[in-house]
Amino acid sequence: MMLEDQVCIITGGGSGIGEVAAERFAEEGASVIIVDIDEAGGQRVADSISSKPGRRQAYAIKADVSSEQDVQRAVAEVEERFGRIDILFNNAATILPKELEDVTVDEWTRVININLKSVFLMIKACIPALRKSQGNIVNMASLNGLIGQKQNAVYASTKGAIVALTKALALDYAPDGVRVNCLCPAGVMTPLLEKWRLEQDDPEETTRLLNDMHPLGRPADSEEIADAALFLASRGSRFVTGVALPVDGGASLGY
Repeated sequence: MMLEDQVCIITGGGSGIGEVAAERFAEEGASVIIVDIDEAGGQRVADSISSKPGRRQAYAIKADVSSEQDVQRAVAEVEERFGRIDILFNNAATILPKELEDVTVDEWTRVININLKSVFLMIKACIPALRKSQGNIVNMASLNGLIGQKQNAVYASTKGAIVALTKALALDYAPDGVRVNCLCPAGVMTPLLEKWRLEQDDPEETTRLLNDMHPLGRPADSEEIADAALFLASRGSRFVTGVALPVDGGASLGY
């Protein structure tokens, strides 16, 4: 198995990509810790993983990953319970599709805190343990952070910062044997994207546009992004660090 006996923290693991990644990492032998502000969602995923035969342990911790106090408490709990940390998957995020002039300061701060500050706090708290295990970090960025997107400037700003942070930390932590990479998906049919699609004036036209922006003819599903995260987290990518990996169905290609 690709993650045999590894201890993995996944933020935002109570739904969407994080939930599927938790399932996939557990299938490959990891003990999975789901850190999510949605206590019921995180516990549901942990219970689902633990109930399946042959699976490793799954454990849920309620935490606001934009809170330093919550992050420190959650990481201390993981270390006390499992004795090590091998993989950190920073997946928690939110979106704010708006023109910049319509964004309030409070909205700006909230998105920055959830998407970017959380990555800083989680890495800061986990890096001593990751140095000991020579583990690795996978950050969830976005194609938006590489090429931008209309009416999504705040979200794109956070994801572009994660790409830059990933590359800088890959250099800082390489001497310790800790790899740092990030994923850059385009459209992914998560509950969050589906909610946004249904809120549009013409959901069916929105579906057509989403399909057309990907040369492979559709957005990704969560399993495809989780598989890419699994690759970066595993020894299969043991000589890969500082990479912002597009998993975009070709959306970044063309004129």
